[in-house]
Amino acid sequence: MKELLIQILNFLGLACWMKLTTENPRCTYYFGPFLTKKEARENQQGYIDDLLEEGAKEIKISMKRFKPTELTIFEELGEFNEPSQRVKVSGQPSLNL
Repeated sequence: MKELLIQILNFLGLACWMKLTTENPRCTYYFGPFLTKKEARENQQGYIDDLLEEGAKEIKISMKRFKPTELTIFEELGEFNEPSQRVKVSGQPSLNL
């Protein structure tokens, strides 16, 4: 029942998503959807630990209710000298892959 409610809220853009930004590499990551900000906070340490293991520096966290169109945004020059590389959300059109 909870998963159905989260799916409905996410469809409407009302689910809670966690936004983590890093300075090195310069990226934005979205994790979710969650039913509440409290639930997102309870899960944030696992995401932080994963990013730290990958060498991320200066992690900033915020949470809000919305529906991201991209889950990961790389803001540094990519392998092919593109200004950004973007990863699509399942079921959404891809941008700048």
